[in-house]
Amino acid sequence: MEIIKLLLTLAAAFLAGSAFLRMKVPGGMLVGGIVGSAALGIIFQASYVPGAGKVFAQIVAGAFIGSGVKKSELKHIPRILRPAVLLLSFYMAANIGMGLLIYATSPVDIVTAFFSAVPGGISDIPIIAADMGANAPQVAALQFVRLVIGIGIFPGMINKVCKKEVPAPESEGDTALKSQAAGSKEEKKPYHAVITFLIAAVCGVVGKVSGIPAGTLVFSLVSVIILKIFWGKAYLPAGVKRFAQLVSGAYIGCSLGWKDLLELRYLALPAIILILGYSAFCFLMGELLKRFCGMSRKEAMLAATPAGASDMALISSDIGVQSTDLILLQVLRLIIVTAIFPQVLHLILLVM
Repeated sequence: MEIIKLLLTLAAAFLAGSAFLRMKVPGGMLVGGIVGSAALGIIFQASYVPGAGKVFAQIVAGAFIGSGVKKSELKHIPRILRPAVLLLSFYMAANIGMGLLIYATSPVDIVTAFFSAVPGGISDIPIIAADMGANAPQVAALQFVRLVIGIGIFPGMINKVCKKEVPAPESEGDTALKSQAAGSKEEKKPYHAVITFLIAAVCGVVGKVSGIPAGTLVFSLVSVIILKIFWGKAYLPAGVKRFAQLVSGAYIGCSLGWKDLLELRYLALPAIILILGYSAFCFLMGELLKRFCGMSRKEAMLAATPAGASDMALISSDIGVQSTDLILLQVLRLIIVTAIFPQVLHLILLVM
């Protein structure tokens, strides 16, 4: 009976996820997975995804982030260390500040409030939040708001604000990194993906058993980064990532009932706090990174935009910014925020 429920749940999640992808909704497979699974559960009481689904989703998320790191990029991290430390320190402060404000002004519990403001991936943070006792559907909804403003609002706003700014010349580091990237097409074979997944899975299970907050994702992430550094061929096909998003969304959707659905109406104020908070953060970091790190205001504000690293790579070129430093900062943000921020938030929650 559980197998039938699982297959029905994944089918409902897939249909909804595919519809959202066709509508070009950011994180469409995850968002659709939540909607399809929740609808099946609320209407027919037939949704089901075992706890192993959550572990699988975290293993794949960690493996994907780790396999996206290039050895050539790691060599250039020292030159962006100063802006990275400044940016991530203020991101942590903004995360804590907005989390406390959301908690103080809405019925959202403190764990959910903190994870709603984490500037990580929409596919990764809700499943980590669920692992740490947060209300995953609420976290997913607010993470969706963050992603939408990061992709749909901030680039246009930044382009308008910095319209008169003279574009910064391309640095030697940018040129070198681009030429390395252009000359190093990685050959991807099926057994590369199998080895990557097996190592991520073994280390992810060790992380799960360790009891470390978000240990499954952190261990799989670190193991694949190490694999990438020493082997250089770690990768997973895009279809595996989509399936993990589907399972993650279905798992979160299974926990959504009528009561949770009604409580989503309380998220308007938290969403406004996130929009205003990240807007202020973007302007502040634009000034600080320009003053102390020599970046152009447009590049600095794009670095402080809480969207996905791959999204920013595409968007920044559209508005006249060709900066490898910007992409490196976004990749570093994704890794640090996913691996370190949950640990810091866990420690803060322990002393509160």
